[in-house]
Amino acid sequence: MTSCDKCGQKSIVFIRYSGAHLCRNHFCEFVEKRVKHEFRRQVTLTGNEKIAVAVSGGKDSTVALHLTAKILGARKGLEISAITIDEGIAGYRASSIPIVKRNCDLLGLGHTVMSFEMAFGTTMDKVAAQSRDLSTCSYCGVLRRAAMNRAARDWGATHLATGLNLDDSAQSILMNFMRGDVERLARLGPHRRVQPGLVPRIQPLRTIPENETTLYAMVKGYEYHDLECPYAPEALRNDYRNVLAQLEDKHPGTRHAILRSYDEMQPALEKCYAPATLTKCACGEPAISDKCKACELLEALSGPSMRRP
Repeated sequence: MTSCDKCGQKSIVFIRYSGAHLCRNHFCEFVEKRVKHEFRRQVTLTGNEKIAVAVSGGKDSTVALHLTAKILGARKGLEISAITIDEGIAGYRASSIPIVKRNCDLLGLGHTVMSFEMAFGTTMDKVAAQSRDLSTCSYCGVLRRAAMNRAARDWGATHLATGLNLDDSAQSILMNFMRGDVERLARLGPHRRVQPGLVPRIQPLRTIPENETTLYAMVKGYEYHDLECPYAPEALRNDYRNVLAQLEDKHPGTRHAILRSYDEMQPALEKCYAPATLTKCACGEPAISDKCKACELLEALSGPSMRRP
């Protein structure tokens, strides 16, 4: 039996990138300490904050919800509420929404559900059935981000917290670098610059590897949704996920190194790429051109016109 390096009790995990064996309590402490650090880095608390947490019901967003409530919930003048986006995917999202509701009830938090049908007059299943140039995930990503922003803004949120973990962060950095999209790289969250109509996003789990969020959720006994989206195999991100998994397996700490490198470069990138000048789309959402990206994609679909209700 392997013992915890800190207290000698039974270890439940070996952290390969640090070489540490940790017991249940010290593992949870290890996770929570890093999340607290990210909150301090990303949010300046003035006593008048409203933190919306985007919760799909999966392990990462569920952990983000619980840790946001645990770390920030007792602060005076700060409100927390969950938002869930229902993309309209048969056999998938309907089973996760009740799980989110039960977690919110347990924590005493409000919960808002915004559907693609409500926001855009369509569902992801309908979009997937259309003739189109982009993958299903490309459409879903744009529409989901727009719906999250709208739901958070409608609630009056000052910040929108997501369950983006270390693996997600490293993949996004690598994807934008490989595509040569330096400007998009400069605009990755967490967001320190506030743009009109856009709720700044924060990422409390950005230094926590995916396997650690899974273990944390299991150790804490959180209920979470464990089904894979039926459209997930189409995602280009899968290629980068596989590459990074192989690199991390051979060279523990690769994901952290990528994130640290990005954080070092971010101030210089922000100087090179000023915030985009935003206009307002006819739908009311912020846009770089005369239309927001969500409207552009929906109007480009073949078949019957899809317009926001």
